[in-house]
Amino acid sequence: MGKGDRRSRRGKLFRGTFGASRKHKSATSAASPAPAVKAESPKKKTSKKKKED
Repeated sequence: MGKGDRRSRRGKLFRGTFGASRKHKSATSAASPAPAVKAESPKKKTSKKKKED
């Protein structure tokens, strides 16, 4: 379980490889942090016009 061990985390770090012991960070979480939620502005209510016969 040292630098020469391909299956351990230390071995993965030493070799510069990735796998089950050392996974890549997901691109979505690294590229864009949690998007800010925008508060919705109050929409004006429009009254429907009644049809006249």
